[in-house]
Amino acid sequence: MEKIKVTVAVTGLNNIDSPGPGVPMIRALRDSEFFDVRIVGLAYENLEPGIYMPGLADKIYMIPYPSEGVQALLERIEFINSREKIDVLIPNFDSELYTFMKSGKRLEAMGIRTFLPDLFQYEERHKANLPAFGEKYGLNVPDSVEITSIGDINKLLEKFDFPMVVKGKFYDAYIAGNKEQVANFFHRIAAKWGLPVVVQEFVRGTEVNVVALGDGMGNTIGAVPMRKQYITDKGKAWGGVTLDDQNMLDLTHRLISATKWRGGMELELIKTSDNELFLIEINPRIPAWVYLAVGAGQNLPEALVKMALGIEVKPFTGYQVGKMFVRYSYDLIVDIDKYERISTKGEN
Repeated sequence: MEKIKVTVAVTGLNNIDSPGPGVPMIRALRDSEFFDVRIVGLAYENLEPGIYMPGLADKIYMIPYPSEGVQALLERIEFINSREKIDVLIPNFDSELYTFMKSGKRLEAMGIRTFLPDLFQYEERHKANLPAFGEKYGLNVPDSVEITSIGDINKLLEKFDFPMVVKGKFYDAYIAGNKEQVANFFHRIAAKWGLPVVVQEFVRGTEVNVVALGDGMGNTIGAVPMRKQYITDKGKAWGGVTLDDQNMLDLTHRLISATKWRGGMELELIKTSDNELFLIEINPRIPAWVYLAVGAGQNLPEALVKMALGIEVKPFTGYQVGKMFVRYSYDLIVDIDKYERISTKGEN
């Protein structure tokens, strides 16, 4: 069968100690047996490693942060599209999703398709709303509180015991063992991600995750559970193994069915010693470890692009248990002229 040519724009090329999903998404699309992909990499910083990785993207463009304004970002996307004729855009950062979701009609007018959750789905699963979310859908969820100042910390002691988990509204999570650590993490997170900061009840157990894809009509197209084998100081998985865990899959299917989730998601769970599952976070996009799912037999990025283009996708029926991923650092040697072109011209 002749492959279908498609141009896909992908963000999240920061393949660092807190990696974005862009690089594994692109690798998955390069592995596609259905698409012949041309990849347009969209970068926010001129030292994102994905810019310089050979054979990854066919073209790179710098784009402004969404914080610089929706208009500036969309005008840049419009310019890039006039050159590249993008078929599908895959944003990979929580912090940019809101902008792209709200701009769906304008992107469609450019001929660019996305496959993202809607605004209600995005807001409903937000960290600060997780207790209400859990109650609504019958899930075990740790209690949590939003704080906006140091003065709020004393109120936490009426609700939680130490340790407690301090989280940013988009990224970062730290376990605090005393008030001083809560204050330190509060300042660190607020400076980086803004307010509010979320403080969550600590649940003891094993960290497990599920990467999944919903079709927007209540059907789970694919889902692969994983246990973290190695975790960085930022809480990121640096190694993991696929699991045979029907309870995790049942929870995922039930959640996607109830919410009619559209697009990729990552469920972050704690499995207790009693084999209870606590949902501690829902990330509204495909995670950076998605290539493990591809290696286990579910090319979820390929399926996402198909659905964005209106191509029928049948749900995956299984995956290989016991597949592992191990992340590693690798020094890229590049000529400085590539860096100069990105820095001065905004493209390469």
